[in-house]
Amino acid sequence: MASPPTQFKLRRVDSRAGPLALVTMDNGEDWQKPNTFGEQALLSLQATLDAIESEEWAGLVLTGKPFVFAVGADIDEFGEISPERARLGGEAGHVLFGRIRALPFPTLAAVNGAALGGGVEIALHCDYRTISSSVRHFACPEVFLGLVPGWGGTQLVPRLVGAERAVQFIVENPLRQNRMLTGAQALEAGFADALLEPVEFLDESIAFLGERIAQGAGKREPTADLSDAVEVCRKARSRLDGHVHGAAPAPYRALELIEGAAAWTLEEGYRAEEDALAELLPGLQAQASVYAFELVERRAKKRAGLPDSEPRRVGRMGIVGAGLMARQLALLALRRLEVPVVMRDLTSEQVDDAAAWIRDELGELVRKGRLGEGKARFLGSLVGGGTDWSVFAGCDLVLEAVFEELAIKKEVFAALERVVSPECVLATNTSSLSVTEMSADLEHPERVVGMHFFNPVAILPLVELVRTSATGDVTLATAWEFTRKLRKTVVLVRDSPAFVVNRMLARQGAVVTDALDHGNTVEEADEAVLRLGLPMAPSVLLQLVGPKVANHVRHTLHEAWPDRFPLSATLESLAEGREPVVVEHAPRTVDELHEAVLEAMADEARHILEEGVVAKAADIDTCLLLGAGFPFWLGGITKHLDQIGVSPRVVGRPLAQIRAALAPTPPEERRDP
Repeated sequence: MASPPTQFKLRRVDSRAGPLALVTMDNGEDWQKPNTFGEQALLSLQATLDAIESEEWAGLVLTGKPFVFAVGADIDEFGEISPERARLGGEAGHVLFGRIRALPFPTLAAVNGAALGGGVEIALHCDYRTISSSVRHFACPEVFLGLVPGWGGTQLVPRLVGAERAVQFIVENPLRQNRMLTGAQALEAGFADALLEPVEFLDESIAFLGERIAQGAGKREPTADLSDAVEVCRKARSRLDGHVHGAAPAPYRALELIEGAAAWTLEEGYRAEEDALAELLPGLQAQASVYAFELVERRAKKRAGLPDSEPRRVGRMGIVGAGLMARQLALLALRRLEVPVVMRDLTSEQVDDAAAWIRDELGELVRKGRLGEGKARFLGSLVGGGTDWSVFAGCDLVLEAVFEELAIKKEVFAALERVVSPECVLATNTSSLSVTEMSADLEHPERVVGMHFFNPVAILPLVELVRTSATGDVTLATAWEFTRKLRKTVVLVRDSPAFVVNRMLARQGAVVTDALDHGNTVEEADEAVLRLGLPMAPSVLLQLVGPKVANHVRHTLHEAWPDRFPLSATLESLAEGREPVVVEHAPRTVDELHEAVLEAMADEARHILEEGVVAKAADIDTCLLLGAGFPFWLGGITKHLDQIGVSPRVVGRPLAQIRAALAPTPPEERRDP
């Protein structure tokens, strides 16, 4: 449900410097529904400016509701937009924000919380800026959405902080998984004039402006040296070619606008931004971003397909294993749930080393100012474990994170069932194995569920929640609530080899390894995939995952679907530490390989949907956006394949039209612990 429109609320504040206009942006909701700028919000700003311009003021302070400044344009108004309306939207923002900039007295933006996109841009139109030390999100993420900052950002940011920092802030940070600045980082970069503590933030911001007025400080013009803008943008284009491979027009357009800021008047820059919006906003990529935003911010949080059963409380958690994945999971659970976490491995040294690593990581968070020293000591005291299975007695949920061998995982579950209560949820972090087979020999298979986290756990937000035909409703509800408290996004999937993300990536990988088997170079195979604008080349991903693991997944999928997942001589060789193997010299062009990748992924998405692994194509897109880093401006993969006509050609219809609701388990076959 959309938030109410943001209102600009004006009140008078008397100060020693004279009357100040205090304007608060507020949509009447709490921090979970932040201020945005839609048509109604801009009309409210217009009315507020009319009132301000009709009176005498010593200065103006602009701030937001508690914990939120403003997060930019209302994305709900972007869908199916025409070039003319996009241009008018840009012009409206320029006119209104320009009126703030033109006020005849000093103005200050008191950035008290999250400031994104248009929120940053309205602040840049003020003469001064204070920012709270509690701010964690200060950014212009438009390039991440296939757009450019369109309300003065591409012109004012370089004028304020220089071309190098403008390129980093507007272009490169969004392409690095949408990296954002904290309040302290924004101050250091030159975006703010003062960093203030949150307790008395507004009062101190008002005092800050009052002092400037009393000192005779007036209006300000940003005057950064932009003599290097052409060279800075030239180098940035070269880096960009290596990152997105020309797949996205928005970052290139943003560089043009940043470079232009060195030569244009501000009004000329405004017109150039409006031209860019008219071109980009109605385009395929920006419209795909609207779709992607809807998926990850709304649809994925609606408990789609999950039962209404009451979840059980998880007051003690167990993790089988003490390797890197297990450690990351333990650290996350400690930080988010603050409950005892016990670990078990083959030797005491392994468990002790894992606990020491976790405490070191907590200490690093203290050093970075992200965790209090007392809290870190408390959390560190909650982790323990040993080599005996009895350490898991009393756990409400145990998650196994051991080696990807079905026989080993079955042994783990059998051992767990002997020591935990019948109500304890048993979860597996398997990336490809059958959860059904894993739990087949248990007395209570209804309490087993798959919870596939992605590496690195702290960064990638997706968890594929895997339901077997035996998984009980209470088990599923408990696992979902547990994952939600970890601040992860859940997509419900039916038990199937490799589930969604790894299955789609493995199908893509099958094209890549086939190309290497037939004489294509690694560089050619990488380029064929990188044309999608993905953050990582297949060769780099293979090294990150490990050739042995990738080959193991391939074997798992080959057993299920040998025609679509053939074994590869190259992958077998790499898994054994040797070089690629060319079985036949018949290389294809990069264009042919790229088309083969698209067709293979369209075909695999069709199979996933027809098998009912997920309910809709949107679920596949959510998985790839959050679990594999697919760019927002692709909208995932099925949206892209539908937009460019590949899926209608390969599948016979758009993937979005395939509806394959998850088949419910008959009540008589479903049990709960």
